[in-house]
Amino acid sequence: MTQNLPLDGIKVLDLSTLLPGPLATLMLADAGADVIKLERPGAGDEMRSYEPKIGEASANYAILNRGKVAYGVDLKDPAAREHVLRLAAEADVVVEQFRPGVADRLGLGYEHVRAVRPDTIYCSISGYGADGAHAGRAGHDLNYLAESGLLGVVQDSSGSPSLPVTVIADIAGGTYPAVVNILLALRQRDRTGEGTQIQVSMTHNLQVLAYGYVATHQGGGGWPTPGAELLTGGSPRYQVYATADGRHIACAALEQKFWDRLTDLVDLPVRFRDDTGREAEATAALAERFAAETAEHWQRLFASEDVCTTVVSTWDEAVAAGLVDVDRAERVVDPGGSGAVSTLWSPIAPGLRSAAADVPYPQLADLPRDGSDPWQA
Repeated sequence: MTQNLPLDGIKVLDLSTLLPGPLATLMLADAGADVIKLERPGAGDEMRSYEPKIGEASANYAILNRGKVAYGVDLKDPAAREHVLRLAAEADVVVEQFRPGVADRLGLGYEHVRAVRPDTIYCSISGYGADGAHAGRAGHDLNYLAESGLLGVVQDSSGSPSLPVTVIADIAGGTYPAVVNILLALRQRDRTGEGTQIQVSMTHNLQVLAYGYVATHQGGGGWPTPGAELLTGGSPRYQVYATADGRHIACAALEQKFWDRLTDLVDLPVRFRDDTGREAEATAALAERFAAETAEHWQRLFASEDVCTTVVSTWDEAVAAGLVDVDRAERVVDPGGSGAVSTLWSPIAPGLRSAAADVPYPQLADLPRDGSDPWQA
């Protein structure tokens, strides 16, 4: 293990499941923190059951929880709860992902933890925040995107929103704000000696991704018209176009210099260099040009040009181009010895994170009650 990492000596108690919290604590672990993850007795985190598997746990679980220690604990059991509070008394950071109020009812809320560790950093991740009319509702990524207004800004030809390419709210609205705020809270504690409670609302944090829409509204421009804004389908310069062989072109030639060169290369009529007021006509004309040739033709044509226009890659193509790294030296291994896969790409800079070659994902163990140190498992 690389030594002298930024979070060496920091202990994190992770009460979360599935994606947002576990990905956040993975990043903390990558930076040197010791992470104990508490899961349901027996089955553990639901993500363990997903397919495909590496040994007894899913590949999803493995790459999100490598290097952690996992214990099965019934949080509704008063005796077990006391053991959890003893863990919390040693933890610098506690991360939970229950609906608002659940941790309090379990006796593991912020005030309960603060009573045993006054300088705790307590981070709660929820769909809609700690209070308000939506706070107690169940939801998933798609619901948060839908209710934030973001899902509806791009529509297909029938006027329907499309499914998002990934779980945007979970990661951009949950994981990243949690990590940023935990690190800031640790820095603040270094200076003041005080802990803090952090509330992360995945839906509310999506406003950061909607910064342009918010700014336009605040400036008097109203809210976005679905499918009609510069980046949502209203401009020929920022569109996805079909090719003759059923592939697609991602055009993002927003700046005039890129747009001018693109129109030259595809032989678009000169009048479309100024597309103001004729956006729909220019979009139709460009769609016709792209549909006349194969993706390979356009890829060759644009290969040496700066036009911000590219073929939409398959996963195989993205891997071959080196833009998706699935053959990393660092691996997550099945502790039972039945397999290994490359670790998930980390956004943490190499000099700030562990460079261990083989790191196991955690087997689910019973929480030690014999006096042994659970952090040293």
